[in-house]
Amino acid sequence: MKLFFFPGSCSQVPLIIAHEAGVPLTLVAVDLAKKTTADGRNFLDINPNGYVPALELDNGKVLTEANVIADYLSTLKPGNTLMPATGSFDYFKMRELLNFLTAEVHKPMGSFFNPALHPETRAANEQLLGKRLNHVAKLLGSNDYLTGSSFTVADAYLFVVLNWAGWVKFDLSAWPTLQAFQKRVAARAAVQAAQAAEKASS
Repeated sequence: MKLFFFPGSCSQVPLIIAHEAGVPLTLVAVDLAKKTTADGRNFLDINPNGYVPALELDNGKVLTEANVIADYLSTLKPGNTLMPATGSFDYFKMRELLNFLTAEVHKPMGSFFNPALHPETRAANEQLLGKRLNHVAKLLGSNDYLTGSSFTVADAYLFVVLNWAGWVKFDLSAWPTLQAFQKRVAARAAVQAAQAAEKASS
C-alpha cells in the first residue's frame, strides 16, 4: 500500500497508526503546490480534491481523509486498542470524537496557515479554537489519553493538529494538560518512527 503524504500534515495521523499497528506502508511525498507526487504522477488523478493523505491499496483502490484511513489501517491488525470494535457503541463514540476533532479543532487550527487570513477572521477562529480546546482538555482530564489509558486514533489526530500550533503562532500555554499530552505522545516509539519515516521519504 502507498500512503501519499506531506510532512507534518494530517497525513501523519495514519502514518502513526500504521507504525502503532505494525502495518507496512510505502510513503510517497506529494508536492501540494504542483499537485505532483515523488513517483511522477499527477496527484489529482489519485485524489481529485488535491490534499493529503491518500492511501492507495495494492488493488488500486484509494481511500482519502486522515481519520478514515487511520481507522482502516487499525483494522488490518486485529487485537489492538487503536479503535473500538467496529459496530460497537464505543466505536460510534470514537467516530463522534474524530468528527469533532476534524471539524472543530483541525479546521480552525489549519486556517491559520493561510497567509491571506484577515486579522478579524483569525481572531474569531482563535476564540472558537480556544473554546474547543477547553472541551478537549476537560475530556482529557487527568488521563494519559483522550479515552483513558490506551492510545487511539483520536490521540494521533489531536497530537498532529496540536503540533501545528508552533508553526502558526497559536499559544497553547493556557492548556498545560494538552502540552503535557503532546510530550507524552511525542515520546511514543511509533510516533518517533513515523516522523523519521517522513523525513527519510521527503
